[in-house]
Amino acid sequence: MDVTDTATDRTGEALDVERAFAHWGAFHRDDPFPLLEQIQHRGPVHAITLADGHAAWLVTGAAEARIALNDNRLSKNMHAAFTSGEDVVAEGLPGPALAHHMLAVDPPDHTRLRRLVATAFTAARVEDLHPQVQSIVDDLLDTVATGGPDAITDLVADFSFPMPFAVICQMLGVPARDREQLGTALTRLLKPTASPEEYADAKRASDTVVATLERVVALKYDRPGDDLVTALIRARDGEERLTQPELLSSIFQLIVAGHDTTTNLIGNGMVALLTHPEQLHRLQADPDLLDDAVEELLRFDPPAPHATFRFTTEPVELGGQTIPAGSQVIVNLAAANRDPALNANPNDLDLTRADGRHLAFGHGIHFCLGARLARMEGRVALGTLVRRFPEMRLAVPVETLHWDHGDGLVLRGLSHLPVIAGPACA
Repeated sequence: MDVTDTATDRTGEALDVERAFAHWGAFHRDDPFPLLEQIQHRGPVHAITLADGHAAWLVTGAAEARIALNDNRLSKNMHAAFTSGEDVVAEGLPGPALAHHMLAVDPPDHTRLRRLVATAFTAARVEDLHPQVQSIVDDLLDTVATGGPDAITDLVADFSFPMPFAVICQMLGVPARDREQLGTALTRLLKPTASPEEYADAKRASDTVVATLERVVALKYDRPGDDLVTALIRARDGEERLTQPELLSSIFQLIVAGHDTTTNLIGNGMVALLTHPEQLHRLQADPDLLDDAVEELLRFDPPAPHATFRFTTEPVELGGQTIPAGSQVIVNLAAANRDPALNANPNDLDLTRADGRHLAFGHGIHFCLGARLARMEGRVALGTLVRRFPEMRLAVPVETLHWDHGDGLVLRGLSHLPVIAGPACA
C-alpha cells in the first residue's frame, strides 16, 4: 500500500506529503497526526523546507528523537546561529533581549544557567503552590457555573488561558496591575506572523513584554518578596549569579513554558476526553487514574509538538541520513509519541496505558525544568473540570475547531474551545 496516496485528514481532505515537506509548519495544524503517520512510514528523518523558506531536517522516529535531543552536536545556541553566516534561521521574536536563557545556549553556559534557575525553581516551591492553584481553578469554574447548564462557554478564554497565567504570575510575583497588559502582549507576541503588519504588531508586543519584565525586576530589587523573581535575583552558585539579560530571559522563558504549554495541555486534553467519552467516563469513575491520564494526554496530543530550536555544528548521521553541518533540526515530539516502536496502538487514547512513554517534556539535559509544575496544574485543572462538570460537551463539531494558538512551529493549541458545561457539581 502506498501511504502517500491513501490517507486523509479528519475533514476527508487528501494529504499531500510532498507539499508539506516543501512548506513545513504551514499545513495540517488542526489534525497533524495522519500526515505525521505517513511521514513516519517513509522513515524517521527527512529533509524539509520551513514555511519561512529555510531548509531544515525533520525527525519523527522516537529512537532518533531521543538521540537528537541528547546529542551535543545539535546546538541550541541561537546567537551563534544568527551570526554564523549560514542562512539557518530567521532571528524572529522576542529577539536578543530575551534570548539569554537555558533553552538558547549550550554547556557550559547551559549547565550554569540551569543550576542557578533550579536553585530558585524548587520542588518545594511548586508543591507549596498546590492550594493556590486549586483556589484559582475553583474560582474560575465557579464563574463558569454561573452561566447555567445550557450556556456556551469558551473554555480557553474562561479557564485554560487565565488559570496557568494567574499561577505563573503569582509564582513570579508579577504585580496585579501589570498582569493584564503582560497577558495581552504575550498573546500577540506568540501568534504566527504572516505579514509585515503582523510582525510590526508582534514587535510592539515584544517591546511591551521586555519593558514589563524590566519593571518587575526593578521592583523586586527594591522590595524583595517571597516569589520566584526575588529568588532568581538572589540565586547563587558559589560566586556565580544571573546577569541582568539572563535574569530577564529566564523569567520570560518561565512565563512562556509555565503558561502557554499548560493552556494547550488543558485545551488539547479536554478535546481528547470529550471526543473519547468512554475514556472520560472511566476517569470520572476512577479519580485514581488522574496521574496516568495526564501522562496519556501529554503523549496523545502534546502542547508543544516540536522541540525548540537546534542546529548541527558538524555532520550528524541519524536515521540513515547525513544531516550536514549548519542545518536546523526539528524534532517532532508529537510524531515520536505516536511511534509504534514506543507505544502499542499509539493512535488510541488509553488512560489505563500502564507503560505509556512520551517525549512531551523533551529528553536529556534540556528536559523541561517546569515538568513538575505542568503535571501538578494539569492534574488539578483536568481533575476538577471532569468532576465539577460531568456532562460537559463540545458546543460545536470537532471539525470546526482550529488549533491556531501558538507560534506556528513549537506550540500548538486552541484559541477558542466552545463547550456546554452542563450541570455543575459542588
